Amino acid sequence: MEILNVGAGQTNEEQKVADEHRRTDLRADSRNDANFFFLAAGLAALGTGLLPIRLNFLVNIGLIDLLLFYGRPLGQLHAIVLYIVAGLWLVVLLGLGFIGRGGHRWAFLAGIGLYAVDMIALMMMFSIWAFGVHAFFVYRWYQGQSALKEAGTSA
Repeated sequence: MEILNVGAGQTNEEQKVADEHRRTDLRADSRNDANFFFLAAGLAALGTGLLPIRLNFLVNIGLIDLLLFYGRPLGQLHAIVLYIVAGLWLVVLLGLGFIGRGGHRWAFLAGIGLYAVDMIALMMMFSIWAFGVHAFFVYRWYQGQSALKEAGTSA
């Protein structure tokens, strides 16, 4: 005779299957949240001028804004430094996206930290709309790392 879980109405095997199904769903949710790294990278490319179209009303990067405002003394290197920083920003976001899709919580936490620092720069530059876009990404990445934590992923 099998012992039923109290209040659940399930056998131990059914409970194990349900727990594994829940963990699978949580890992899938975190992979979906990791896709927001790729969206953030695409929007960053739009906001920095790396693409032929530049849309910097909603998708500013605080570090780039600070370089635009305070980086004039660099002279001829100013434009090169801006493109290098924007390129590094994109590479980091894409890397974090792939690592986050691999189920590593630290990638989500690194993205949250990176965007939290950038949000401070956006507030210094009074870019409220871009701050809101950053806050959306931070929220989604928080959900992704929370799902991995709940699923029991220790990476």
